[in-house]
Amino acid sequence: MQIATDRSKISPVMVTGATGYVAGWLVKRLLEQGLTVHAPVRDPQGAQAAALIRMAERLPGTLSLFRADLLLDGSYDVAMQGCAVVFHTASPFRSDSQDPQRDLIDPALKGTRNVLGSVNRSPTVRRVVLTGSVAAMFGDQADLRDIPGGVLTEAYWNTSSSRAHQPYAYSKTLAEGAAWEMANAQGRWDLVVVNPGLVVGPGVAGPHGSESFDLIRQLGDGTFRSGVPAYEIGMVDVRDVAQAHLRAGFEPDAEGRHMVFEDVYRFLDIARALKAEFPDCPAPERVLPKALLWLVGPMVSRRITRKTVARCFGHSWRGDNGKSKRALGMTYRPVPEAAAAMFRQMIEARVVWR
Repeated sequence: MQIATDRSKISPVMVTGATGYVAGWLVKRLLEQGLTVHAPVRDPQGAQAAALIRMAERLPGTLSLFRADLLLDGSYDVAMQGCAVVFHTASPFRSDSQDPQRDLIDPALKGTRNVLGSVNRSPTVRRVVLTGSVAAMFGDQADLRDIPGGVLTEAYWNTSSSRAHQPYAYSKTLAEGAAWEMANAQGRWDLVVVNPGLVVGPGVAGPHGSESFDLIRQLGDGTFRSGVPAYEIGMVDVRDVAQAHLRAGFEPDAEGRHMVFEDVYRFLDIARALKAEFPDCPAPERVLPKALLWLVGPMVSRRITRKTVARCFGHSWRGDNGKSKRALGMTYRPVPEAAAAMFRQMIEARVVWR
């Protein structure tokens, strides 16, 4: 996708959380387009920032690093100077937090308000692209039973999550809601949201600390050898998520929310894809009975509450990704191939079985 002919007339863009999993691929695509990318990060001298610098040295665009903190008011003001498009990707994704308010909700909600506060003070910004999630549209698979036809679309919002139940989904719902509230209160910049499903695929500079890597690792390293939960959701290649952000940033008519996923997969489908590509890996070959998960799940992991078992496992998930194809021109890579590439990257880095 070529976004302009005369590169000299393109203003800089800013990417929050530039060292993140999705953001890494987005920064790469922007630099490939010859753009100047402002990248506010927590530690401009850290190893992850150094990886971005090495990547930028091989690409035609220009990378400028800045220090910023999601919870520090005004810390994005300097990095945002002169930028026309702001990509707000920074938001923690983890399911093992003992303090969801501190680890998930505050960074997502306060961070979004902080970044958009800087946008309101930056007269050059014309568009904000927010990394949302399908988790802001539903909390549990059982929620889809209340939707006419059982197919999730951009029209729906998550009403079942809370700080105590599905706190990650709750954080994404609060953050996107706050973003729309701030966008609708002014008329200079517009908001476009990319709502991906479960994101898989290789990291731009090797295995990343994303929760997605933990899942694929566990599907292939024997953690789930005895079986996996009956869980399904729309999944998408991380490189396609980055492409959706790029198009959301520069497609003039882009507006609103966009569900971004290739197809619906079960955890067992991904395990079988890994087994087909890596025959010696101890991937699971069956689904665990729901009754067994309800009984022993809470003893195995605090992530697997009985409410989660009842409302998420064994339920169908269906969504409509048609808007992303129509409005953003998206075509999607096959997710099983992305998962295999992700696992191969972990093998080569000696993170998992080989």
